[in-house]
Amino acid sequence: MPTNCAAAGCAATYNKHINVSFHRFPLDPKRRKEWVRLVRRKNFVPGKHTFLCSKHFEASCFDLTGQTRRLKMDAVPTIFDFCTHIKSMKLKSRNLLKKNDSFTPTGPCTLKPNSQQVLLEHSYAFRNPMEAKKRIIKLEKEIASLRRKMKTCLQRERRATRRWVKATCFVKNLEASNMLPKGIAEHILPTALSSLPLEDCKLLEEDQQSKTLPVL
Repeated sequence: MPTNCAAAGCAATYNKHINVSFHRFPLDPKRRKEWVRLVRRKNFVPGKHTFLCSKHFEASCFDLTGQTRRLKMDAVPTIFDFCTHIKSMKLKSRNLLKKNDSFTPTGPCTLKPNSQQVLLEHSYAFRNPMEAKKRIIKLEKEIASLRRKMKTCLQRERRATRRWVKATCFVKNLEASNMLPKGIAEHILPTALSSLPLEDCKLLEEDQQSKTLPVL
């Protein structure tokens, strides 16, 4: 049973009433070495009962499909609250840490001993199922709104294409009837349409009229 977090400066302790989970260091040597490197503790060797709490992982690192919060196989800890002298160390990261060159700490290290703050800081830690349900309903409404906008854009694009094709056929018919000078289409129509034969243009117009928008 985990008792505390192994991250430097983290005062989170195990409490079944607080929504903070604890995770063992991976057994895979390569991943285990990466975790140790990111923790940045001098001469640190994790043991069988060494844990990191969930506040050191991004929301995307967790698999929430089951009843318990589990880490994904490629999850790595990237959220830490290091003191000033630790933050000055150069840490080479494989796109795991975000750049924050504008931030220079001037005061002493600020710890977060209150586990309740962890719950408030992470958007993925819902207090109850109703809160999660409200979030899902909100996202579904946003998706429906985006689908309507997409359908409107597709309709506008289809109408514009039909107008261009219709205008092309009209100009080419006038040229074929000698009602317009030859070559006028090259000056007033897009290159892709002006070089299109009249027969192909008519087929394209019929094809555009027969097409219908897909149902979103």
